[in-house]
Amino acid sequence: MVVRRPRQGLYDPRSGDPALRVQPLRLTPKPYEPPRTNYFGVYWIASGSGEFWADAGRHAFGPSSLLFFLPYQHIRLAPVAAVQGDVIQFHANFLCVETFHAEVGCAGVLFNDPYGVPRVTLDEPVREEVAGLIARMQREQAERGLAHQEALLAYLKVLLILATRQKTAAGVCGAGAADARHPVLSELRELIEQHYCTLHAPADYAALLHMTPKTLGRVVREHLGKTLTELIRERILTHAKWQLLHTLRPIKEIAREVGFRDELYFSRMFKKATGVSPKFFREFETEIRGGSNLSMFSSSAPIHRSAGALDNSSNATRGPGASGSPSER
Repeated sequence: MVVRRPRQGLYDPRSGDPALRVQPLRLTPKPYEPPRTNYFGVYWIASGSGEFWADAGRHAFGPSSLLFFLPYQHIRLAPVAAVQGDVIQFHANFLCVETFHAEVGCAGVLFNDPYGVPRVTLDEPVREEVAGLIARMQREQAERGLAHQEALLAYLKVLLILATRQKTAAGVCGAGAADARHPVLSELRELIEQHYCTLHAPADYAALLHMTPKTLGRVVREHLGKTLTELIRERILTHAKWQLLHTLRPIKEIAREVGFRDELYFSRMFKKATGVSPKFFREFETEIRGGSNLSMFSSSAPIHRSAGALDNSSNATRGPGASGSPSER
């Protein structure tokens, strides 16, 4: 089977793409939109500030921040002050994020939480550790010494653990996190988790919460940076992506499970959100993973070219590749 790649920065180990790579990030104060990739992305903002978009979610960022992005996600940064930092990109072949987060606790806090903000602002001691880890990763990438892939994997894991600890300590992870922002968000999260396959309209959730759609929509936008419609759609897509990657169920069956009687409408929604069709997503990712899906517990079902500096005029990188410890696949 030959799967044609769309004109995006997609990682493909058959083309010699690396499993993980680190590149400098240099942005002037004007909007920057890298092409979609099938990498997980960690943007290290050493200095600079502005706003960023993860799909429709809009959030602020400042210095000493880590921003986390999912594969196939639309990314946009709008700096108001020049940005200096680095971008780490890695494919699931290199590190299975879902499995790793399940191991270290607070699963999904960095990459796979549609109810949170994909940003961690680091305290000074952690900032120094993260900067040091990224410098070591850059050195391993350049020198490619003995067992450099294992070293890169170890550094990446430590970086993600530090970020998870920092976010947990800040109180933005766990059952009480939404309450800290607004009491209704915890109830809304529970309702969406129960009903996202059958209830797609914001008015349905507003009625269950005894609120007007306008009031509930304002709360969601103010605290989550997106509309309630976008929040529901993200949860639907998370489920659909997992099913496409980890089962062989027909696309029509998956569409119906998440409440779409019309498979074509589901496919249009999926492509608008990811840039690729469900069929391409499944076939391409399965092929580059060696014809097998990553193993996960279904109960945890979350989800989620050029070397050189990333700047306003250049394209983003393609994302990491197919190496890494078998236990992480």
